[in-house]
Amino acid sequence: MQENRIRIDSLEKYGVIPREELISLLSSYDDEDRAYAAQKARAISLRHFGNKVYFRGLIEISNYCKNDCYYCGIRKSNKNACRYRLTPEEILTCCRYGYEAGFRTFVLQGGEDLWWTDERVAALVSQIKENYPDCAVTLSLGEKDTESYRRLFAAGADRYLLRHETADQTHYGKLHPPELSLKNRKRCLEDLIEIGYQTGCGCMVGSPYQTCANLADDLLYMKKLHPQMIGIGPFIPHKDTPFRDFPAGKLEDTLFLLSLIRIMHPHVLLPATTALGTIQPDGREQGILAGANVVMPNISPEEARKRYLLYDRKVDAGADALKNQMLLQERIEAIGYEVVVSRGDYKEETEQ
Repeated sequence: MQENRIRIDSLEKYGVIPREELISLLSSYDDEDRAYAAQKARAISLRHFGNKVYFRGLIEISNYCKNDCYYCGIRKSNKNACRYRLTPEEILTCCRYGYEAGFRTFVLQGGEDLWWTDERVAALVSQIKENYPDCAVTLSLGEKDTESYRRLFAAGADRYLLRHETADQTHYGKLHPPELSLKNRKRCLEDLIEIGYQTGCGCMVGSPYQTCANLADDLLYMKKLHPQMIGIGPFIPHKDTPFRDFPAGKLEDTLFLLSLIRIMHPHVLLPATTALGTIQPDGREQGILAGANVVMPNISPEEARKRYLLYDRKVDAGADALKNQMLLQERIEAIGYEVVVSRGDYKEETEQ
């Protein structure tokens, strides 16, 4: 519809539009509007990054977690989860494999596992940086205090991913137990940026109780935060959580959000997530065509990939890592993009 084209054009021109306009856009868009936004987002991505898609090597280091988030398959109350924890030696083996395969960024992701103390994580990060000084290390290990983040940054961590999940306090409370707060989550993100990490936030699309107003608030929060990375993906239920019977988020909504984010953040590093590939076989390719420019192939050991299940039906969970990587590269090249495995650091507009 014409009003939505005007809203999308305004987003491109000004980088933001009023909250009520965002809500109207999100609640009334159609397939033509989505295609229009994707065309603009893809052009912006091509202008700033060319046809390059950055590969990151994802290593899922532990599925132990002290938290009990209602949507998450590795929540502490899930007695059916088959727990594991990679040793530092196993993680370094993954890095060696990844480096030989060409990766120059390693993403260490895990639940909030108390065994992985600051001291142990810092020692691991230092060892990775010593072995591979030309590589970036990204951490995605949850909420920590300010000094913990400082210590890990001093050890050599370059980036930190921490989804805010939702920018609305009431909605946050419906997704998390009372001991977790949006205020602390935002404090963590602000700390990470202040310390100097390349910082990533993000949200679930179609999570239980989510409204278009919630998504508009997410977009406005991310605009204000000005992160270097934004990770969004559709909500997918897990059979052993309180949200087992809720419907998954829609592919179309996720793709539209990806395009709007690219339009609002021309330089941001924007992944086409595994969750996209889970709800639709070519979901990651569609994400790239909607403006994404990062993919994170999983280079964890096969047993870890089978057990690190935040949601059901996770794509590539049990298959050979090298085979997955090659197939994904072929599919990305088939849509006209070039896979690159460089560090792919965020660059401000003045550095482009």
